[in-house]
Amino acid sequence: MLSIIIPIYNERKTIKIIIDKIQKIKGIKKQIIAVDDGSTDGSDKILKEIYKKKKINNLICYKNNKGKGHAIRIGQRYIKGSYVIIQDADLEYNPSDYKKILNILELKKYKVVYGSRVLNTKRYENKNFTSNIRVFANHVLTILSNIINQQNLTDAHTCYKAFDAKIFRKIKLIENGFSFCPEITTKISNLNIKIIEVGISYKGRSFEEGKKISLLDGFDAIKALIKYKFLK
Repeated sequence: MLSIIIPIYNERKTIKIIIDKIQKIKGIKKQIIAVDDGSTDGSDKILKEIYKKKKINNLICYKNNKGKGHAIRIGQRYIKGSYVIIQDADLEYNPSDYKKILNILELKKYKVVYGSRVLNTKRYENKNFTSNIRVFANHVLTILSNIINQQNLTDAHTCYKAFDAKIFRKIKLIENGFSFCPEITTKISNLNIKIIEVGISYKGRSFEEGKKISLLDGFDAIKALIKYKFLK
């Protein structure tokens, strides 16, 4: 079974659509864990209706916004599947990619799989990102992450991070915000576990469309890399 953790903050326009997309994936037994992180736009009400229809296995709602990392940490407590993946509540990532990710995990050769948005593509010609500035920032952070963690990733900050559940449950998560990404990548490195990448589809959105990550999150990511590699 694949446990899917969905951190949600103000995604009322897309949350029902993404859950429907997940439900339509055939051939995978799924556990959907939705964590509403203090939404103020009515996302929580929509989620409660979806939960009543039994389209979500676990629904956890918080009154105050604490961040993506916190929501994932809460979701971590409810995992029942053999494998786990992180799914954003927007429509940037397509659940149709689950199968190719899960196929690698089920081979038992690798314990961690990342879905790369730029693998085998010309990074700066990738029209699925909203701007080359965003591509550049992601590229720089990935290079820095690779240097610090002695890895060879193309997309360290992808949402689609999938794990053998036994490994993921053992990792003590601390970061509340978007720094979950460098935290988990560094902690996987510290365990000497290899991360394998697989190419995925991606359709980025702009700030006007609801994108939440900012330049400040980039600086926080660098601090997290240093913290969990050298100050652990």
